Amino acid sequence: MTDTRAALGVIGLGAISRYYLAALERSPHWRLAAVCDARPEVLRERGGGVPGWDDAAAMVREARPDGVVVAVPNDAHAEVCRTALAAGVPVCVEKPLALTVAQGRELAALAAASGTPLLTAFHRRHNDAFRTLRDAVAAAGSPVRRLRVRYLERIEEHTGGESWYLEPERCGGGCVADNGPNAFDLVRQLLGEVVMTRATVGRDVEGVDRTARLRLRADGGAEAEVLLDWAYDGERKDVTVTLADGRTLYADLLADHPGFKGSLWHEYEGILAEFAGLRAAGAAAGSGDGASGGLACLELTAAAYALEETGPPTRRLPSGAEAGA
Repeated sequence: MTDTRAALGVIGLGAISRYYLAALERSPHWRLAAVCDARPEVLRERGGGVPGWDDAAAMVREARPDGVVVAVPNDAHAEVCRTALAAGVPVCVEKPLALTVAQGRELAALAAASGTPLLTAFHRRHNDAFRTLRDAVAAAGSPVRRLRVRYLERIEEHTGGESWYLEPERCGGGCVADNGPNAFDLVRQLLGEVVMTRATVGRDVEGVDRTARLRLRADGGAEAEVLLDWAYDGERKDVTVTLADGRTLYADLLADHPGFKGSLWHEYEGILAEFAGLRAAGAAAGSGDGASGGLACLELTAAAYALEETGPPTRRLPSGAEAGA
């Protein structure tokens, strides 16, 4: 029986690719058609039995996929996305969209000009607990007064042995650059457009930002706090919303998903479904909301670093932040 699903190429077979590959096995929209990684041993180990390339441009040109997932290190996002977009191939790129705001704006403009879909993959927006929270907020009949997003983990446990996460020149920074966009996207899902108003950042002795307390404000006056920690013992990812009438709504993004990074399996299925919808919209989608929010979140990252207030070297959250004080 002929497989009529769209052909997807996966560029970059690092730590996060396993979630895309697993989601592809269950996707009604996409089939794995090609893979690319510069490391021959990784291609052999994780190639999934489909044609493989060690060069992204060659894969795009020769495999001619209906779409590509870009899951390479952050510093390579812009080049790989540019190559695919120039060929008219829809792109789903892991957050952050690019390393710099200038790169992000270039990609969004290229997508818009060519009518080629460009999706920044924010997996937490597809988390089932968050989606339930978002629906509850929409139905609450009372506006949001404030919200808090906590994104706490020990980064070394989440890199899959890939050192670039802790190399600011390749990651784009530290916790603010890499985890910040996921948290900012959740804030924007609930509040719409926001601006950064204050950023307190803790750096380790190597200068990598390991902790951050970030304040944001929406046009309507609602306030948000984002707490990031790359040196947390364990893992905590949650969202707390306080409504104007005093009610509190809460989502634990890890609840009911046992096992390390267990929630990611269903979240990446959501990404592929979102990407399929964007591709179906075609030229009308273009770069859709600045790469589906990717550009706005990149701009918020840059704003946080620009506003940074730095204390002494630290590996912990600012005092009281863990408890949300």
